[in-house]
Amino acid sequence: MINVIELTKKSIQCASVTPDDNGAQSVLTKELKAMGFEIWDLPFEGNDSYSVKNFFARLGTGSPHICYAGHTDVVPTGDEAKWRHPPFSGTIDDGIMYGRGTSDMKGGNTAFVTAISKFLETNKEFNGSISLLITGDEEGDAKNGTVRVLEWMKDNNHIPDMCLVGEPSNIHELGEEIKIGRRGSLRCDAIIKGKQGHVAYPEMADNPMPKLASVATALSSFKFDDGTEHFPPTNLEITNLEVGNKARNVIPGQGIIEFNLRFNTTWTDQTLIAKLNEIISGVTGDFELQARCGAHPFITEPGTWTSTVHDIVQKHTNKNPKLSTSGGTSDARFIAPYCDVVEFGLTNKTIHQIDECLRVNDLVRLVDIYADILTRILR
Repeated sequence: MINVIELTKKSIQCASVTPDDNGAQSVLTKELKAMGFEIWDLPFEGNDSYSVKNFFARLGTGSPHICYAGHTDVVPTGDEAKWRHPPFSGTIDDGIMYGRGTSDMKGGNTAFVTAISKFLETNKEFNGSISLLITGDEEGDAKNGTVRVLEWMKDNNHIPDMCLVGEPSNIHELGEEIKIGRRGSLRCDAIIKGKQGHVAYPEMADNPMPKLASVATALSSFKFDDGTEHFPPTNLEITNLEVGNKARNVIPGQGIIEFNLRFNTTWTDQTLIAKLNEIISGVTGDFELQARCGAHPFITEPGTWTSTVHDIVQKHTNKNPKLSTSGGTSDARFIAPYCDVVEFGLTNKTIHQIDECLRVNDLVRLVDIYADILTRILR
C-alpha cells in the first residue's frame, strides 16, 4: 500500500499556487499509472494567457462507476516569514503536518489515491470502475477546469454514477459533516444615484448618501425566507459602501453598496434579482443594480449514496455526521447536474490561513474511510 504521509509531503512540496502546477498532478498520476489507471491529460486554455492543467484517470469500464473529484491548485501563502514551518515543506511537528494545501485539498487527494491502493490489495478483480477528476483551476476562475473536464467526460462516456469530492468538509473534528449541497452565491452592486454639488448649496444638488443608508438598511433587514429542510435561510451581507469622495465640501454624485447573498433553493438568481430590485425601488427609483451569479444552489437528496458515506464515516469516527449545505462554493456545483455528489474530507479550520495544517492521524483515518467506501460500492 502507498505511504500516505510520504505521498502527501511530495504533493505539498509542489508549489502549485493557482494556476501553476509545478509537478503537483504528476505526483498523483505516477501512482495511478502504477496501479493500472488510464490517464488523460486535459489542459484547457480560455481567453486568458495561461493553460489550466487537468487530468482524468479511470480504472475499469463497468458500473457502478465511482469518481473522486479534487484540485491540486492552492491559494497564495501570504507572508511566508509568519509560517511556523515553510509552507511548501510538509513538515510534521507533534503529529501535525504543516503546509499550504494540506487540508485544502491535497490531503484529500492523496488519501483517495492511497485508499485505492489499499482497496486493490484485496480486490484485484472487482465490478465497476474508479475514476479521478483532478483540476488545477478550483482556486482560480474555475472556467477551464472541472467544468470543461466534465464536458469531455460526457462526450467520451465517462460520466460516473456517483461522485465524492474531497473538500475539507469538517470544521473541527473528522466526522462532523458531510456536504450534500451548497448554497448559491450572488454578488451585487447597487448604484444609488444623485447629483454632485457644493455642500453650501444643497438645493442645487441631490445627495445620494441618505438614500444609500436607507437602501442598505432595507437590504440588510429584509427576511428572504425561513430556509428549507436542508438549507439555512438566505443570507445577505453588505461588504462595502463606496463613494470615492475625497472632498469634504462636495456632495457626491453617487454611492455604491456592495453586497453578497448566499441563497437556498427557494430562489433562483433571477427571482432573487427581481426581489432586490423591488426592495431598492421601495426606497428610491434612481438606482442601478448590477448582479453576477457565481454559483447556483444544489442538493443531493438523501438516498443510497448519502447513506453509504454517512454510515462509513460514522463507523470510523464514532460521530453522527450532519448532512450539511453550509460553507462557500466548491466544484461540486458543476458535478451536481451529472450525478449524485457528496463532499467529505479533512477539517477546514485552517484553510487559506497562515500555518494551514492537518492532523496526521486524520489523514490516516481518511484513507480507511475512502477505502471502505470503495469496498462498499464496488464489492
